[in-house]
Amino acid sequence: MFDIKAIRENPETFDFGWNRRGIAPQSATLIALDTKLREKKTELQECQSRRNVASKSIGQAKARGEDADGLIKEVADLKKRMADLEEDVRRLSDDLTHKMCRLDNVPADDVPDGTDEEDNLEVRKWGVLPTFDFEAEQHFDLGEKLGLMDFEGAARMSGARFVILKGDLARLERALSTFMLDVHTTEFGYEETSVPLLVRDNALYGTSQLPKFEEDLFKATTGHYLIPTGEVPLTNMVREQILEEEKLPLRFTTLSQCFRSEAGSAGRDTRGMIRLHQFNKVEMVSITTPEQSGQELERMTGAAEQILQRLGLAYRVLALCVGDMGFAAQKTYDLEVWLPGQGMYREISSCSNTGDFQARRMKTRCRTAETKKTRFVHTLNGSGLAVGRTLVAVLENYQQADGSIKVPEVLQPYMGGQKRIE
Repeated sequence: MFDIKAIRENPETFDFGWNRRGIAPQSATLIALDTKLREKKTELQECQSRRNVASKSIGQAKARGEDADGLIKEVADLKKRMADLEEDVRRLSDDLTHKMCRLDNVPADDVPDGTDEEDNLEVRKWGVLPTFDFEAEQHFDLGEKLGLMDFEGAARMSGARFVILKGDLARLERALSTFMLDVHTTEFGYEETSVPLLVRDNALYGTSQLPKFEEDLFKATTGHYLIPTGEVPLTNMVREQILEEEKLPLRFTTLSQCFRSEAGSAGRDTRGMIRLHQFNKVEMVSITTPEQSGQELERMTGAAEQILQRLGLAYRVLALCVGDMGFAAQKTYDLEVWLPGQGMYREISSCSNTGDFQARRMKTRCRTAETKKTRFVHTLNGSGLAVGRTLVAVLENYQQADGSIKVPEVLQPYMGGQKRIE
């Protein structure tokens, strides 16, 4: 969401940013609509003022025994005109909000240009790609041969894009989740949080999933929505608040189930755990001042990288180009982990700085103790990591010739000392 005053004062800046995303210039349309809205508001205020004066004059005229018919008619005409103006203001305001809330965030200056994932910029790589003296298998073959990953059983009760994990694989998923939370809370200062999985539409509006991406969500009959990511409740914890700058940044993390309809992904990753309707994810959220957010993005990305490094999983970091960034993001880093079974890197984390884009929607500000002046905070979010995809990476990178899976050393304490899944 944007400040229309800022657009009026810097239309070229906004049009340039939207143009980088492939969006036609919008400022002229928005400014013209805002001008009409302000004109109607001014006329409405003038009518209200004139009606108050005329109404007072009616009483004075009657007290003097004078004819007040003209004033009475004027008040009646003003009342009708005000009703029309109020409807105009409502309609124009709704139209402006409708257009504004569907416009993508303006990218940061250092975001690479480009139209899709082919134009993303590789920032760095870590780790050595594993080699095998046998043909590496994909995770779903490994899991099914172990008898611990059941897609057919899940489909019988829930349909496609669900999975049942059993025994040691269910335990491994739990171990991964706990390991991630332990690292983020004890070493990186994130506060562990247990959050609602059902939220109202205003929460999803605050983090920008609504209104533009409603088809990606699951909606309950109560009007609640199942969260697509822990970012939604974590970020909305500070909605409609004024925060003291001295206490920022705030850092939260949660392990939550996430629910996505995967609209538009027909035919993509139909086998396996890469793209499910329901999955677990450890999420990180930071609330900062504008001056802190750039460095906080680097710090958050580094926290996600630490999980991969300690698991011994090779990965690369990509700076997303403007055409591949999410709707609310100013700048995004993706972490892609190497999957030997697929022979390619796949996304396992996305860390984004949204600037004040979400804060404006949530009405979240900060202030200093000295000046008492308020300004919008900056919000950031990142996966630390997607648990299911991390499980996939462990299975494929630690697979053995006999079909067993070595347990990464850092996870063995969480598995009761178990070193292998057979």
